[in-house]
Amino acid sequence: MGKKKNNMANRGVASALATANLPLINLTNLTKDTEPAATPVARSDSEGKSSSGSLKRPGPHDDDADDDDGWQTIERGRPVKKHKKIPTPNSARYPALHFSEKSRLQSKVNLSAFRDLILYLFADGPAPQWISVSQRPEFRKVVAIMVPGLEEAMFEPGVDYSKYETPTLDQAIKQIGDGSSPDHYYPRPLSKEALPTSLQPFADMFPHLWPVKAPGDDKYGRLHSPLTTMLTAPLNKNKDKSKDKAGPDSHRDIRTRITEFLATPEELMDNGFPVHPALLPEGERRDSFKNPEGWAHTRVSKLEDGDVPESEIQQGSITAGREVLAIDCEMCLTGPGELALTRVSLVSWDGETVLDELVKPEKPITDYVTQYSGITKEMLDPVTTTLSDIQAKLLDLLHPRTILLGHSLDSDLKALQLAHPFIVDTSMLFPHARGPPLKNSLKYLAQRHLSREVQKGGGTINGHDSVEDAKTCLDLVKKKCEKGKAWATGDSQGENLFRRLARSGTAYRATAGPEATGGLPVGKTSAAVEWGDVSRSACNAATVAISCKTDAEVEAGVIRAVKGDPDGLEVPGGGVDFVWARLRELEFVQGWANRHKPNTPPVATVAEETPEVQDVNGDAEKEAVSPLEECLSTLAQRLQRIHAALPPCTLLMVLSGTGDPREMSRLQAMHSQFKKEYNTPGTKWDQLSVKWTTDEEDALRKAVKVARAGVGFLSVK
Repeated sequence: MGKKKNNMANRGVASALATANLPLINLTNLTKDTEPAATPVARSDSEGKSSSGSLKRPGPHDDDADDDDGWQTIERGRPVKKHKKIPTPNSARYPALHFSEKSRLQSKVNLSAFRDLILYLFADGPAPQWISVSQRPEFRKVVAIMVPGLEEAMFEPGVDYSKYETPTLDQAIKQIGDGSSPDHYYPRPLSKEALPTSLQPFADMFPHLWPVKAPGDDKYGRLHSPLTTMLTAPLNKNKDKSKDKAGPDSHRDIRTRITEFLATPEELMDNGFPVHPALLPEGERRDSFKNPEGWAHTRVSKLEDGDVPESEIQQGSITAGREVLAIDCEMCLTGPGELALTRVSLVSWDGETVLDELVKPEKPITDYVTQYSGITKEMLDPVTTTLSDIQAKLLDLLHPRTILLGHSLDSDLKALQLAHPFIVDTSMLFPHARGPPLKNSLKYLAQRHLSREVQKGGGTINGHDSVEDAKTCLDLVKKKCEKGKAWATGDSQGENLFRRLARSGTAYRATAGPEATGGLPVGKTSAAVEWGDVSRSACNAATVAISCKTDAEVEAGVIRAVKGDPDGLEVPGGGVDFVWARLRELEFVQGWANRHKPNTPPVATVAEETPEVQDVNGDAEKEAVSPLEECLSTLAQRLQRIHAALPPCTLLMVLSGTGDPREMSRLQAMHSQFKKEYNTPGTKWDQLSVKWTTDEEDALRKAVKVARAGVGFLSVK
């Protein structure tokens, strides 16, 4: 009887509360042990839902309770709202990208627009005008993959890859168009039936192929680095630059060992340094290595010979137990375009001059170029020291623990006809803001970072001073070691993309809860999955850096970065917000990059990754396909696996970066050789090995236009 009275009383209280339009408290769940900090409360009847099978309303933490069963949690007297669920693909809240013919698109989309799209979704970038973004707050992740080697012509119906050839300049220009018609710059819809078999997976992932304009300068015949463009965010002009700019004067100093700045074997090869046998893979190539006539290499058997045990390194030492010598050389002309060593200077880490000698070339000097070298006939007349004498002295001075330091050191080592594997080059350490092949001059670097004037000859007889130049390189590297890797890395023209996302990343209510309504500044995590040593590039600013040697490793790295590590020790659990990656094997097959690198693995193909097909007689058979088609099939499958691994509400972006740069590179090298010969004193026009006329100039402009014609793909998983 008493229990029945209690139930009637409870119903009376509940009725009174409902009449007063107050929250209905589940009295049956309240006990003496209930903590007031988190009290389950039911919404009003107009908001809640009742169970169809029972009069009892499920609790907020019951296994069979839905999110909208009418319960909410009260903490300190206030309701705590739950994060929104990830919307379903058919939901009106699902994020999407839309292209309309009414959009403000009057030319090809620049590559930088794809970078700005990332900044708009995840940071403080402006809204894009070339594409419509719906449900911006719902984007969970962005994955951007650069695939050099992709061309629009590969997606043409009926293309035969076994006969695929690079079109002539005129043919390529005709395919690209002059940009006067929307057909030249509007995105092309992808139809699976119209695509070659190897590229049909693209139609399953992407609705359009976008013509993309790579960064460059048509007037001067230059193609700028697409990598630098994508990974450098423009400075925000609407904010205080002193706070917004992560330049050399605003970052946190991190003392760094000089060994962190050693050029990798790949970088040495790419920058034309003489080959040292220690850079070659172990085996026949290294064992059978022979120096060219007149050349020498330092006594280093393998790269590990330069390692210094930690027990031998003084605490806090920047040199890490290594001997550091800065070197600079002066050269004179002994023939058209032929430079010969005439002075070599060597300076120790303490700034003391170790070696400073004049050298007599074997051939007669035709031009002392005193305004640059500082060398005169009177200085060299009494000299008897030869190149072989200098080589012998340097071989005694340079041991396995010696680091050679200089500016554009490849030129000095070629003049010395000497190879050494441990190099720190200031032209690589302080990259040009517009990327390779441009390099900063030593004069500029001294002015910019040391507030020092060097090479003040100004074309006079004073010329350069090799000791002064060597000391300048030394001081630049010392300051770099004191400041850290991030100092003076080209941020003067912008800010590293990974740092911008970490600093200005924005979260929204859909992903960060009610407190992020309208946008909440938070740090966005990132990952860089790249070929080579990621720590030595702009990718070192990413939250997670994954170095790879093959496209298969890149694929695995992207999936790992998206999903996260189970223990979350390296890649955060649940993955990072932004992933940058580059697949390069198509670039190598196309011949767009230098394949002659040590330790470069062979390109994987479909034939190697898929089982053989058995015919009716049980014999294994393989369909003969071209290397290009195999590579494209492998690429499409890799992208398909990456796409399948992405979580919902993820933007996938695939970019070629550039068009075919080979003809442009050939003409640029030809122009460089022409200028070198033309500017050599005493050279006559009819003696030049190459000619440069308006015809070559026009051809270069066309080649640059072809090289700037890239492609891109966008989709939301």
